[in-house]
Amino acid sequence: MNKYVISSSILSADFTRLGEQIAEAEAAGVDWLHVDVMDGHFVPNITMGPFIVEWCRKTTKLPLDVHLMIEKPERYIEAFAKAGASGLTVHVETCPDMHNTLKQIKSFGCWAGIVLNPPTPVPELDPFLAEADLVLVMSVNPGYSGQSFMPETIAKVAEVRKKLDAMGSSAWLEVDGGISTETLPRMKEAGATAFVAATAIFKNPDGIATGVKALRDVIARA
Repeated sequence: MNKYVISSSILSADFTRLGEQIAEAEAAGVDWLHVDVMDGHFVPNITMGPFIVEWCRKTTKLPLDVHLMIEKPERYIEAFAKAGASGLTVHVETCPDMHNTLKQIKSFGCWAGIVLNPPTPVPELDPFLAEADLVLVMSVNPGYSGQSFMPETIAKVAEVRKKLDAMGSSAWLEVDGGISTETLPRMKEAGATAFVAATAIFKNPDGIATGVKALRDVIARA
C-alpha cells in the first residue's frame, strides 16, 4: 500500500460506462474506490445503496472505501459489509453511539472511519479517535460532486493530524471535496494521507489515466 492513497469517487463517473471507467481508474493506479452513499435526509441528495457496492465488488479487486452520508447508519452497516465494503466511514453528526457503531463496523472485518463536516468542530472527534482506522475531514459540505474546495478546512486537517500524531495513531487522514492538483498539495502539507478525487479523475478532459497521473505527480512533488 502506498504511503499516500488516491481514492477515486465514482460519484463523478459516467454510470452508463461505470464498469469500464472503474477498470480504467484501476489500471491508472488508483488505490481505493470511494462510494458515496447519500440518503436525501442527512444530505440533500440520494445516491447509491448496497447493490452498487456489491456490483463494484464484482468489478474490481480494489478496496471499497464506502462513505455513509446517511441517518442511522448502524441500520445498514451489515448490508454494506456483506455487499463487499472494505471500509465504512460514518459521520459524528449522525452517530449518537459512535463507540458501538465503530465496534459494529469492525465486527464485520471492515476498517472503521469517522467523518467530520466543515461546520463541525474538530474536538467532536476526540472521544473516538483512538478507535478510528480512518478519519475523513470533508473539504466541502457533503451532498454533491463538483463543489468548490473550502480553504478553511486545511486548518482542520492540520488540527486532526496533531491529535493523531500525539496519540501515535496510524489511522489514515482522508480529505474529500474539491481535491485537485491545486488543492491536494495543501492538504498533504497539512497532514492528509488519503485523497478522495471525483471530478479530477472521472471528468478530466484528457481522460481518467491522465487525471490519476496528474494527482500522483503532485503527491510526489508536494
